[in-house]
Amino acid sequence: MALTKQDRRQRIKFRIRKKVSGSIEKPRLNVFRSNKEIYAQLIDDHTGHTMANASSLYKTIAEQKAKNKTEEAKLVGKLIAEKAKELGIQEIIFDRGGYLYHGRVKALADAAREAGLKF
Repeated sequence: MALTKQDRRQRIKFRIRKKVSGSIEKPRLNVFRSNKEIYAQLIDDHTGHTMANASSLYKTIAEQKAKNKTEEAKLVGKLIAEKAKELGIQEIIFDRGGYLYHGRVKALADAAREAGLKF
C-alpha cells in the first residue's frame, strides 16, 4: 500500500532528525508549516529547550499585511534571524522538518540567510 503524504513527510522527518542535532553554540532552526501559518524555532537539543521562536501569527508580522504566504515566510525568517542575533548566534543547523526545500520553506531560509545567519 502506498504511503500517504503525511506518512511520507513523517518518514523523511525522522530520517533527518537522526542526523541533525542542535547545540547551544549552533542551535537547530526547526520549521513547521501549516496550511495557513508558518513557525520557526531555534532549539538546543542537548537541553531540549527552545531558545527563540517566530511565527506568522506575531502581531508585528500580521500587521505588515503580506500579499501572500511566501512573503509572510520571508518576514518570519527575518524575525528569527534578528532574535538569533540578539542571543549572539551566527551559525545554525537548518531542519526543514520533512518538507521540500521549496516555496515557503525556502523563502524562510533565504530570508534568514540574508539577515545574517549562516547554515
